[in-house]
Amino acid sequence: MTRRRLKPEEIELWRQVTDKTDALHRTQTFDPEVYAPHPVKRAPDRQAPVQLDGKNPPKPSPRRVSFDLAPSLPDRLQKAPVQMDRKTFGRMSRGKVRPEARIDLHGMTLDRAHGALTRFILSSHGAGKRLVLVITGKGKDRDDGGPIPTRFGVLRHQVPQWLAAPPLASAVMQVSQAHLSHGGSGAYYVYLRRRR
Repeated sequence: MTRRRLKPEEIELWRQVTDKTDALHRTQTFDPEVYAPHPVKRAPDRQAPVQLDGKNPPKPSPRRVSFDLAPSLPDRLQKAPVQMDRKTFGRMSRGKVRPEARIDLHGMTLDRAHGALTRFILSSHGAGKRLVLVITGKGKDRDDGGPIPTRFGVLRHQVPQWLAAPPLASAVMQVSQAHLSHGGSGAYYVYLRRRR
């Protein structure tokens, strides 16, 4: 990579910026009240004021950080109430019930997968099938380490939401993660309601 020299007007602009800034010393902590355009209301400190002797700078107190994280997808599906017969649900969870139909959404875009899933569920329900298998795959890790995390397996997270929304919600009774013999965390059992 070659470096270019700064033009005289760029150097002058940089000097104007550096003339208006103050260096932050390592012994100081950043105080947002100083730099805020409007006064910031601050909760009173509960600690006694620290006396500076010049040798030991004050250490900032650790802040309590809490995150309101949504539960993982398997946790949400596991905690969902069982709508179907418990005996059949137990057999299905152990992989003892064989799905009557299956659809593989691997490699599809969200738009294409949504349409294919809708057609598959509604036609399976219309044919009187009760248990179908929806294969989404586990997904690829696309998180590049940026400040905003990306989901691991977009289809894997989107399919349960589609199944819980109209028009599929009227046909779907239960959604649960498939047994390892049928794809594990990369597939879902979808138990359909009886046709009326």
